[in-house]
Amino acid sequence: MTPEAPATELKMPAPLRPGDRVAILSPSSIIKPQVVYTAMPVLADEGWVTYVGEHTFDRDGSYAGTDEARYSDLETALLDPDTRAIFCARGGYGAVHLLEALDRLPLADDPKWIVGYSDISALHALMQKHGVQSIHAPMMKHISESGGRDADSQRLFALLRGERQEIKLPGNRLDRTGTATGVLFGGNLAVCAGLIGTPFSPLRPDTILFVEDIAEPIYKVERIFYNLRLAGILGSLRGLIVGRFTDYASDRDNSSMEEMISHLVADYTYPVAFGVPIGHVSHNIPLVCGRETTITVTASSVTIIN
Repeated sequence: MTPEAPATELKMPAPLRPGDRVAILSPSSIIKPQVVYTAMPVLADEGWVTYVGEHTFDRDGSYAGTDEARYSDLETALLDPDTRAIFCARGGYGAVHLLEALDRLPLADDPKWIVGYSDISALHALMQKHGVQSIHAPMMKHISESGGRDADSQRLFALLRGERQEIKLPGNRLDRTGTATGVLFGGNLAVCAGLIGTPFSPLRPDTILFVEDIAEPIYKVERIFYNLRLAGILGSLRGLIVGRFTDYASDRDNSSMEEMISHLVADYTYPVAFGVPIGHVSHNIPLVCGRETTITVTASSVTIIN
C-alpha cells in the first residue's frame, strides 16, 4: 500500500445565521410527509427558513423518487447560493446511486452543510472527497419526536451555528486508554466499506475513525475489519471510536461485536473508545466529519473534542 500524506482538516461551511434557508431532502428511501412537517417548525424556531425539495416525498419502489429526481433536488440545493444547509430526511438505501453525478458539481466552491447518518454516510464521503466538512447526526424522525429539545438535537444546532462543544462519556471495560488528535472520518461501516477501492472511500490511514452499523452479522463486520487490517489502514489509525452496533446476535465465535473488534485491534497502541452513542440509537451524538478531533480515553471516561 502506498503511504498517504497525513489528513488535514477540511473546509468548514459557513455557520448558519438567522434567516438562512435550509432544505429537507430525501436522497435515499421514502419518508412519511408528517415526519418532515412535524420537524420543520423545530428548525424554524432556530431562526432558519426551512423548505422541502420538489421531490422530497416522491416514491419509486423503496426509493424517495427516481435517481434523476433525487439528484435534481440535491443539485438545486447545492448550487443555490441562499441554501446553506441540507437536512437529509432519512437514510435507508439509495444515496450511492447519486455519487457519480454529484461528483461533477463544484461542491467546494460554496460549501453547504449536509446533515444525516446511516445511508447518508455516502454523501459524507462525497463531501470529504471534495474537501468539505459535513455532520453525521440525527435526521427528521429524531427531531420530530424530540421536538429538538434533546441534547443531540441541541448539539447539532450548535454545530451548525459554528459552536464547538466537548463530549464527555463514561468509559467502557474494553476501552484502550490514550490521547490522539487527527481528522475524523467514518460513519456507517457497511456504507463506507462499499466505497473501498473507489475515489470516495472515507476509510483512510492516519485518521481518527468512527464506525457504527445496524443488522450486520458479526462475521460480516469482522470481514470489513480484516479488509482494513490487510490494507494497512487499521494499523495506521490515530484513534478509533466504536459506535453502537445494533440488531445483531452473538454467534459461536464471538459473544459480541465489541469483543470481536477489541481482538482485531489488540496489536495496535492507539486509543479506542467502545460503546460511544453514535448510530441507530435514540441517543445519537452528532459529529463533524473532516474536522480535526481529539479523543482522550482514560480508565473511567472518554472525552471527544470535535
